[in-house]
Amino acid sequence: MSEPQDPENSTQRLPTTESAAPAGVLAMDQSASGSAYDPVSVLDRPGGHARRFRSERRIPAALVGLVVLGGAGLLLYDVAAVRTDHPAMRWRRSLADELASRHLDDVWVLAGSAAAAAIGLWLLWLAVTPGLRGLLPMRRDHAGIRAALDRTAAALVLRDRAVEVSGVQSVRVRMGRGKVAVRAVSHFRELDDVRADLDTALGTGIKELGLARPPRLSVHVRRPAKKG
Repeated sequence: MSEPQDPENSTQRLPTTESAAPAGVLAMDQSASGSAYDPVSVLDRPGGHARRFRSERRIPAALVGLVVLGGAGLLLYDVAAVRTDHPAMRWRRSLADELASRHLDDVWVLAGSAAAAAIGLWLLWLAVTPGLRGLLPMRRDHAGIRAALDRTAAALVLRDRAVEVSGVQSVRVRMGRGKVAVRAVSHFRELDDVRADLDTALGTGIKELGLARPPRLSVHVRRPAKKG
């Protein structure tokens, strides 16, 4: 059976018949698990220091390079033409006249300044942030070796762990850089017991991923929606 590629899709699991449920366990009076429980800590093992991978950002760099190259080449050509007693290009004369006649509080001057400032801030943000949010850095247990785990692959691994828990009918796993949100549907067993088992299984699974910064775990279990 092929594995689905989207970790957000629910994975159905057939009802298990490993053991007979005692009297009262099949009661559906509880729609969601709400009692308090102590979650398994996934931060008890310190990970090796590992920085995030930086994106090369080829497309923004190429666009900025092309714009700067085109503008510099056009301005250099116009300056050389004026030096050889040729008239300046119309666009430069019009731009000079507009800048000389318009005041600083003009709408077009303010709009152009805001657009230039926004583009500059965007370029600075691209320069100082690493990017590649889809890669989770793994522990560096050996010097000179860097590894990362794709967030989609990590969500698939945790989802497979979750569907192995008895009582889980379907499950969704949303893998973030700092938090793992799990939404499960349980068709039998007490919801609090299912949630505790999910917390234990997924906490162990997060540890075994070997991430440098293990994310927090959030588990929510509910009953299937009533038909009709």
